[in-house]
Amino acid sequence: MYYPKRRLFGEYLYICAIMSIQRAFLSQVKNWLFKGKTLVITGPRQVGKTTLIKTLLGEASEFLFLDGDDSEIREMLSRNNTQEIARIIGNHKIVFIDEAQRINQIGLTAKIIHDQFKQVQLIMSGSSALDLNNAINEPLTGRKIEFTLFPISWKELSNHYGYLQAKQDINNRLIFGMYPDIITHKGEEKLFLKNLTESYLYKDILALTNIQKPDILEKLLQALAYQVGSEVSYTELATLLGISKETVSSYIQLLEKAFVIFRVNAFSRNLRSEIKTNKKIYFYDNGIRNAIIKAYNPIELRPDKGALWENFLIAERIKHLNYQLHYPNYFFWRTKDQQEVDWVEEENLKLSAFEFKWKDAGKFKFPKKFVEAYQPNTKVIDIDNFSEFILDDIS
Repeated sequence: MYYPKRRLFGEYLYICAIMSIQRAFLSQVKNWLFKGKTLVITGPRQVGKTTLIKTLLGEASEFLFLDGDDSEIREMLSRNNTQEIARIIGNHKIVFIDEAQRINQIGLTAKIIHDQFKQVQLIMSGSSALDLNNAINEPLTGRKIEFTLFPISWKELSNHYGYLQAKQDINNRLIFGMYPDIITHKGEEKLFLKNLTESYLYKDILALTNIQKPDILEKLLQALAYQVGSEVSYTELATLLGISKETVSSYIQLLEKAFVIFRVNAFSRNLRSEIKTNKKIYFYDNGIRNAIIKAYNPIELRPDKGALWENFLIAERIKHLNYQLHYPNYFFWRTKDQQEVDWVEEENLKLSAFEFKWKDAGKFKFPKKFVEAYQPNTKVIDIDNFSEFILDDIS
């Protein structure tokens, strides 16, 4: 059923635990309230979308919370009846529809609220960017502002605990990741990661799709987890899993839309020897990656520590850029003779290149061929200077 603003005791304790870590995302949403746009919040499940928005709106006025997981709500909001929508909204000035992608024809309903109820601020959230965007893109063209909320960022963690304490915990973050429940349940990380991966990665994603062979999805995730930081071949994955290359591509797109993984393409402009079509795949969260392959050994015992460090830094960079509303193009670079650069950002035709090293950063030299061809700004990122990459403001 639907209900106005309220807080149950258990929910209140959860809000206190999560929101004690101030989210950088909060100010973005707050700045767009009552500016004539529907606000659309996407991101993985259990990163705190609902909690954050309820907390934000709790600071404002009375708001109406409509839960898209509730069958009664789904039925009522699927009718696209202006008079009934008016009765549902009542005198509320803010309407928050959670898990909006589950509501049939939510795009048309949102358009009615936006166009017919000018005094109402509509906010929608969803954990499937694919389903939600498919439902609202056309009806809300020119009417919406979209935001993405990620797991806790290193900057948010550092601001809350202090840089020194956060850095002392870096090994745990490389292994267990940055999901709110993981950070707030120290000592129980494996249990919470197990629950998160089993419910979110498998049950939720499978429920939203027509995947006929869930075991294939699990095997694909495991294969991608083992290849973090390496180039991925769809053809090789298809052969390994016994499915078509097209199926591999569609599953990977699904996992991207569900905020499990993201792709990074190869950079190529001038040199004939450059790799042009390959791609790398990273996980938005190290903990999810490690849970998929059940690898929780301490970092000093890990043969994959370099890959974990690279995945962590790139995921944190993505969060940092998004929260500052900064959107350069990004790539990796490699040649056929194995010269490579981990991360390349392109903005206004200028390049910045970064190499990630857990230790011994001083030994690395950027490939002469790359430097001469593109004249980039270069920086080697290691454990001693990584804050420059994921904490500093971007001008």
